[in-house]
Amino acid sequence: MSQAQCAEKNPALQPGKTIADLLLDYLRQLSVDFVFGVPGGAIEGLYNALARSERQGGPRAIVARHETGAAFMADGYYRETGRLGVCCSTTGPGATNLLTGVASAYANQIPMLVITAQTALSHFGRNALQESSCTGINTVGMFQHCTRYNTLVSHADQFEHKLFNAILTALRLPAGPVHLSIPKDILESRIAQTGPSFDLNNLLTRSALVDSGEIDALFEHVSQAKKVVMMIGAGCNEAIGDILGLAATINALVVAAPHGKGLIDAYHPLFRGIIGFGGHSSARDALIDPQVDAILAIGTNLGEWASNGWDYDAVLNSRLIHIDVNEEHLTHSPMAKLHVRGHVATVIQLLLERVQHSLALDQTRSGSFADAPPFTSPRPHQSPTGLPFKLDDQESYDSDATPISPQHLMRLLARLFPIHTRFAVDAGSGQAWAIHYLHSCSQGLTGQQHLNSGVFRTCLEFNSMGWAIGAAIGTALGNLSFPVVCITGDGSLLMSGQELTVAIQEKLPVIFVVLNDAALGMVKHGQRLGGAEPIAFALPEIDYCAYAKTMGAEGHIIRSPQDLNNLDINGICQRAGPTLLDVRIDPEKVPPISTRIKVLGGDS
Repeated sequence: MSQAQCAEKNPALQPGKTIADLLLDYLRQLSVDFVFGVPGGAIEGLYNALARSERQGGPRAIVARHETGAAFMADGYYRETGRLGVCCSTTGPGATNLLTGVASAYANQIPMLVITAQTALSHFGRNALQESSCTGINTVGMFQHCTRYNTLVSHADQFEHKLFNAILTALRLPAGPVHLSIPKDILESRIAQTGPSFDLNNLLTRSALVDSGEIDALFEHVSQAKKVVMMIGAGCNEAIGDILGLAATINALVVAAPHGKGLIDAYHPLFRGIIGFGGHSSARDALIDPQVDAILAIGTNLGEWASNGWDYDAVLNSRLIHIDVNEEHLTHSPMAKLHVRGHVATVIQLLLERVQHSLALDQTRSGSFADAPPFTSPRPHQSPTGLPFKLDDQESYDSDATPISPQHLMRLLARLFPIHTRFAVDAGSGQAWAIHYLHSCSQGLTGQQHLNSGVFRTCLEFNSMGWAIGAAIGTALGNLSFPVVCITGDGSLLMSGQELTVAIQEKLPVIFVVLNDAALGMVKHGQRLGGAEPIAFALPEIDYCAYAKTMGAEGHIIRSPQDLNNLDINGICQRAGPTLLDVRIDPEKVPPISTRIKVLGGDS
């Protein structure tokens, strides 16, 4: 049937703009490239518009294999590009399948526009197939608890105002997913206007306001402190250069929350490692040093994973100064002696200028700059690999034994892949292994080359299994300039491995590293460490290499360090399609999860 015949038969295909076309016009304003989702009858109007959009070079559809995977892809796309993640589903089970991915974005404050369909308005309350209205399986009610804005579009005239309210809400702080549920007839309804009535980019422009009084108070605390430790989180991305400059100027040590891993070069002499889940004892030692009288917690939410399981001795105490643009984060530190709310990059820049100006005045009064003692960084702990912090199990990190230890695997991944590789790390033992042992080998680099070398991303607060599989695909679609490595477990792959076929279809060079120990490793080791019954953790022994090859991906079984070293990593990174590495890790190695076990045991 020709396109003209299709249009004659289906009014939705007739010429003229629809509400769905207008939605895509607004996404084009925001430079959004993709809409991630799974099609269906009730959302057909959006996919018709996506077909037209793709022909015109606008946003196009990426078809996930499960709607949760679509949300994870939108999450990964946002984290890589900074552009709004967009996902969609049909009505009924399509919408409920989205919930886990949307809840994950909510917990991790990821801006996301979620579009779900409804049956036609005239079918509400009539027990229509997959009815999801207030008289059916109420999906709008379900999304109420994991979105920042959530509404049913019941009239075409509402759509534009509700859309820009949703997008503005998604991108303001605290950020998060927003949900529009649109009936089929509204989505396909014709409109007279030829394009958007509003310029979203103008509405989204925000000034970087900072309270000068808070900067004065911050400077007073820092200048009077005898010893400072700086703790960085995900909100430090834009400010990391000035943060390290400030640390060098005031001779402060630096630790990172898991959210901030990868923002600082692991070999920086002032760095003492990760504090929190999967972290390093040297980071906690730096914080509990009795000589430290000021802890600057910058751009971090200070939740369970960032605060070392609500560690009052190390983090949550009266030495704390909490700096963040997000007021919600500041509510997690009522014991802090100072809260500074403002754009982190601006706050740190102003503080650094004040500190440098004060030092210049002191040096002018005492003579000249030449008379001032030179800056010397605190003597770092030096592991055999040159890291300035202590690893829990240096022997396993160095060991080239077979089966390969997860510690040594992380060391090899950091060494073999280029320094700007994007690492997406899944929930489970692999997350703990990667936080503690995955450190990009960026020795010898200087200046800007250090920043974001070995970019590390994981889903922390909601910690969904399978997140990294979808997020790695979204990351690769957002930026094909750098390799993307997904570190996942066999449990997560069995849950969400079907999304691998999206990478095959889109010819994305994503490398899936599967930690294969025939178990739900986090559960197995958690039960052992916590003294629980050993139950329900065993998985079948599966050849995931064969699994990948059956679908059309490249696959390799890795049993030893030599197997990994023998791979053509450059060729794998440049391949037009994914590669799966089925890594048979030593199943008896215990991941660094003691903080989590302590919290689960109620000792917090």
